[in-house]
Amino acid sequence: MFLGAHVSTSGGVDKAPANGINISCEAIQIFTRNQRQWMAKPLSRDEIERYQNEFAKSQIKIAVSHDSYLINLGSPDKDKLIQSREAFWGEIERCDQLGIPYLIFHPGSHLGSGEKAGLKTIAASLNDALSKKRGYKTRLLLETTAGQGTNLGYTFEQLAEILDYIKEKDRVGICVDSCHLFAAGYDIRTRKQYQAIMKQLDEVIGLRKVKAFHLNDSKTELGSRVDRHEHIGQGQLGLEAFRLIVNDERFLGLPMVLETPGDEEDYRRNLQILKKLRRAAQVKAKKAKSH
Repeated sequence: MFLGAHVSTSGGVDKAPANGINISCEAIQIFTRNQRQWMAKPLSRDEIERYQNEFAKSQIKIAVSHDSYLINLGSPDKDKLIQSREAFWGEIERCDQLGIPYLIFHPGSHLGSGEKAGLKTIAASLNDALSKKRGYKTRLLLETTAGQGTNLGYTFEQLAEILDYIKEKDRVGICVDSCHLFAAGYDIRTRKQYQAIMKQLDEVIGLRKVKAFHLNDSKTELGSRVDRHEHIGQGQLGLEAFRLIVNDERFLGLPMVLETPGDEEDYRRNLQILKKLRRAAQVKAKKAKSH
């Protein structure tokens, strides 16, 4: 598992790798553009080269990107849907130019059109993007959501339904957000509960589809359907859930990034906690092997 955090690209995307190293990241997540604006100027050749050079010398293992929160691939409004789809094409383009292997995104919101209609619209949006960006290497990762408001993707079954509609299935995967999972009603606080949820995820979607994690504790209780991130170990999830995730050998080599509140110091502290949980389990395993 490569542990890291969402890092700033203030001053340019090429600043992200150094920002990640500054807080001891093994993986980073970035916005490739200002996520609060619809319009974004294309990346220049110089920007792309600077980012790639900085990433190469940083020794960070993997970078992922998150799309703009303005985008809604499930919108029932025709104009907003077109705007969202076009912005999403741009997100894929920028990731591919930078050599970022995964673009993580919230599936979308139905805004009153109904869950079935919303899921079909999201799948149609993804098929549209994949056909427009044929040959691109960046894979699209549907993020598990808390199910707040009319947001979709808060059950494994909803994500599976979207995936079923996708034509180029090998280009789409899943990002599991621990806070969202818990807020949606999936309890992973004990080993028994965690294994049961992972078994369910495997049966409904397939663990092979999981390509990344967002590691966030939850301010709100199990099944609240409210998306509020908290520092690791300080929320309703507690430390055991994170110990189980960061030591699950089925997810070896995957990026696991923080989106917890606060600044760089908070990220550094949260990362230290995660690394201690991982290290403690490794030490325990070595001792068990030696006996």
